[in-house]
This record gives sequence, structure tokens and C-alpha cells, in this order.
Amino acid sequence: MTDTDVVVIGAGLVGAAFALAASRIGFRVDLLSNAGPPMPPGPNPGRVYALSQGSRALLQSIGVWQRLDPARIQAVVGMRVSGDRPGAGIDLDALDGGVEALAWIVESDAVAWALAEQVATDDGITCRCRAHPVSLRIDAGAAHVALADGSSYRAALLVGADGRDSWVRTEVGIRVRGRNYAHQGVVANFTAERAHGGIARQWFRTDGVLALLPMPSKQVSMVWSAPDAVAADLMALDDGALCERVMGATGDCLGTLRLVTPPSCLPITLGHARQLVGPRLALVGDAAHNLHPLAGQGVNLGLRDVGALCRILGADVRREPGAVSVLRRYQRSRREDVATMIALTDGLQRLFSSRLPGIAWARNRGLDLVSRLPHLKGLLLQHALR
Repeated sequence: MTDTDVVVIGAGLVGAAFALAASRIGFRVDLLSNAGPPMPPGPNPGRVYALSQGSRALLQSIGVWQRLDPARIQAVVGMRVSGDRPGAGIDLDALDGGVEALAWIVESDAVAWALAEQVATDDGITCRCRAHPVSLRIDAGAAHVALADGSSYRAALLVGADGRDSWVRTEVGIRVRGRNYAHQGVVANFTAERAHGGIARQWFRTDGVLALLPMPSKQVSMVWSAPDAVAADLMALDDGALCERVMGATGDCLGTLRLVTPPSCLPITLGHARQLVGPRLALVGDAAHNLHPLAGQGVNLGLRDVGALCRILGADVRREPGAVSVLRRYQRSRREDVATMIALTDGLQRLFSSRLPGIAWARNRGLDLVSRLPHLKGLLLQHALR
């Protein structure tokens, strides 16, 4: 039996970031991962994250951002959002917000590797890979986790960071509200003929939401959130045909595209845990909420969970991390942010997938209205920078 302050189940970006942040405020942390250790990033980029200013600041505070190769990070200095009618759209620029960038595009493999390197140097964290939990018991004094190899842990606080199909959440019986969009997120990377200028581009189309995110060296990462049938068609295309399809959908805005990494896809769902806490338990990241990717805010929302929980834990380190008052404060602190992001992403998805008469005119008119009103654009910028 291992006694510790905090056990974190799930060592992805959010779980590992929480472990590092919790260790920095003085807690002993055991970080458990079902997977094997991450591998160093390869020569070709894979999936990417669009990290906000707040997320970058958190990663800097735990020593992770400094480990990333600056040559593989792309600042997003502007965003161009287009509706499904010619001329409808919104332009957002970093200069309007008085900042150097709206976001930073980083490779998921590079972040995973940097997190693993930083965890390995932290004396307050014990990390175990291929650790498979099989049972969970929570009593008044602690959370008890047993693993498949017979080892076990007793902790004052258990943090579930184990993704949208969270084992922790299921074991404690926390229900999830949400829906299946019957959409897939098709992801692929391309080299573009023309420079992207650090601009992220997004199109709300009748066949889904298509985004091209800027990457270093004239590369872009595509995320096409498409209905299942459209996604199946995209996945069935050969390399040349996929490039032609994307070029046509984006109006050849970056010239000729060449595929760098083959497409992959994941189902898109909406899920929101009915509660983020329980006795001796807190949920963070996708274990607590998963969103439609059209706003690119899923990982940023998870890192804001980390920041909120660690601020509350650090406010009085003499108090038990699993105390009821601590957990209630965490749940209250996250309610508005999570609800806002769910309403925004789900509302936009419903709005742009609707085929009701008059809706197309209204949604595109709405984009134009936001574009013409500086105050509304300012609110969007403030939200994007969180």
C-alpha cells in the first residue's frame, strides 16, 4: 500500500500538468497511466493543439513550455472565420487585442514528451506507466485504488484525468449529459504553396466545419468536423484527391496543398459530467467535459480546470486536499466557464447544421454583425485569450 497526498489517474496533457502543478505547491503525487511512456516527437508533425495565452502561461509555470522546440511552435496572429454565404465572416487580429498572438499551435507529441521529461525531474511525483486500475473504494478518510498487478494506493485526493470514457467517473457513478453529433473529426497535415501568415482559417460549411491551423514551414493542420457520411468519403480519398477536395473547400486560399501526414478521424460527442467532484474526488479535462472541436478549446478548458483546482489547493496547503470545502470551491469555480464553452460550441454546431428556412440568413447576418461591432469582437478576443 502506497500512502500519498494525491493520486492522478490519466497522464495525458491535463493529468500530467496537474501533477506538476500540485507538486509545486507541496503535495506528493502519484501519476498513473494506462499507456506506455511517450516517445520523442518524430520528424513529421502529428496532431496539434491550439493553446491559449492562459494555457501557455500555465505550462511555463510548471517548466514545460521551456522544453518545447521554438522552431516547432507557430504563433497564431489572426483568425479568419467564414460563414456558408459569400462575404459573411469575422476577422480577429492579435493587434486588436494588444497581444503578440491569439494562440500557439504546438504538436501534441512534443507537449507529451516535454511533460514526461519535466515529470521525470520532479522529486514530488512518482509516475507509473502501464498501470491498470481495477477497483476504487472511497471512505471518509481516503480514496483507495487497486491496480491489476496487486499494488494499491491510498490518497487524500483522487483526480480523474482519464479522458472522455473516464474509468474513475464510471466507478464512482457520476453520470454524463450530452449527445452524439454523428460527426467525425478528420485530421491531416499539409504543406501549402503559399505562406499562411500565421492566420488560422475556419469555414462553417453545409458539410461541416473546416479549419486550417498554421504550422511552421508553410505547413497547416486541417480539422474537418464533418457528418459521418462526409467523413467516410474524406477518409476513402487517395492523397491527391484529398488535397483537391480541401483546396476546393477552402477556395485555394493557400494554393496547392501536399499531404504530409495521412488523415485520421475521431467521433465527435458532447459530454458534461453532472458534477465535477465527489467524496475525495475531482474530475479534470475530458473526464469532466468534452466539447465539439469547432472552437479548439477542449484542451484549454482542461488546463483551466488544472489552474483552478491548484489555486484552491494552494490557498491553504495545511488543509487536506480532499476536504469537502476544497472540492466544493473547485466545482463552483468551474461552473460558469464550462457552461459558457458548452453553450458556445453546441450552439454554433446546432446553428450551422440547421436547415430550417431563414436560419442560414440569420446566422450569416449574425457573423457580419459581430464583425462590424468592435465591442462584440473585443468580447470574442477576450474569451479566446483565456
